Amino acid sequence: MVSGRMNDTEDHVDALAPRRNPGLVGHAAAERMLVDTQRTGRLPHAIIIGGPRGIGKATLAFRFARWLLAGGGQASLFGDMPVVQDLHLDPGNPVYRRVAASGHADLMTVERGWDKARKRLRGEIVVEDIREISHFLHLTSAEGGWRIVVIDGADEMNRNGANALLKILEEPPHGALLLLVCHAPGRLLPTIRSRCRRLILQPLAQDEVRSLILAHEPAMAEVDVVALAELSGGSIGRALDLYSAGGLELYRVLIGLLTQLPRMDVPALHQLADRLAKTDAHDAYHTFVDLLLNWLEHVVTTLAAGDDGGEIVPGEAALRRRLAETARLDRWVDVWDNLRDGFARADDLILDRKQAVIEAFMALAAPFG
Repeated sequence: MVSGRMNDTEDHVDALAPRRNPGLVGHAAAERMLVDTQRTGRLPHAIIIGGPRGIGKATLAFRFARWLLAGGGQASLFGDMPVVQDLHLDPGNPVYRRVAASGHADLMTVERGWDKARKRLRGEIVVEDIREISHFLHLTSAEGGWRIVVIDGADEMNRNGANALLKILEEPPHGALLLLVCHAPGRLLPTIRSRCRRLILQPLAQDEVRSLILAHEPAMAEVDVVALAELSGGSIGRALDLYSAGGLELYRVLIGLLTQLPRMDVPALHQLADRLAKTDAHDAYHTFVDLLLNWLEHVVTTLAAGDDGGEIVPGEAALRRRLAETARLDRWVDVWDNLRDGFARADDLILDRKQAVIEAFMALAAPFG
């Protein structure tokens, strides 16, 4: 989808959505690098901004775009470039307001579009959206400066879209800058990666995530803040998504059911499956699937390292030890792979969610014999 204006279905009205977020936490070194690169005249025509989801990659991309479009790094008529250490732009600045409202003529955003049939975002960025970039970049700048494209989720392009982007990168027009926000840069074509500067952001520190959670939800109980920060994997986006989808409560239910394996609490399992199968439970279902798969991945990695992995809910460490005593590590790796593939098939084929949840617990009980 090419963003020309705000779409409430795809881009919820949120003052802290990337294009409207006035702040950035945890990536001061990346900001300084971008400032220095621009000041020294070494800014490339394309930058991959990579790292895990929800850590501020898109926020950094729009922050940099705003700064450049507002003349960041340019010397005044009567002096040298101002010495700056970050990309801050006052929210009252006209450029800030236009970018926030998706109304700046020299900024284009490309992201996954909305699938009207399935009533959700498409699984990929399609070639038609990428082709519009070429036309945009060859237009004369409306304000005599940069023409900037932010591809939010560039690793989600389909093959034809990636090939279309490669053609643009091979002959970029003067004054053009492409910012490729990527959750998994390794999924990009090697020929695309070779034509871009790479800036890889690291997950946020636990104290940074906790501070950001409290900034959004100041009344949250401390125990929940700590638990969300642990589950977030250093991603404030993931922490807030979990909170809004009831992820903490789902996680506690999940661990409660898992601690009883191989015995099944059939009524409780069916109650959970029925809840997640409801028409309006799309977010809760996918949050549960994400929590289950991440938990099992954590089991595999901690068992491989000979570590008990700590615990968010009492009993987790003992549960992991019991799993280690029940089956070899490679058996749990197979379970993890099968669950991941099974949930993906259920999603692609729009299969019954209740059945998917019940079958997942049957697969988890299988190694116990």
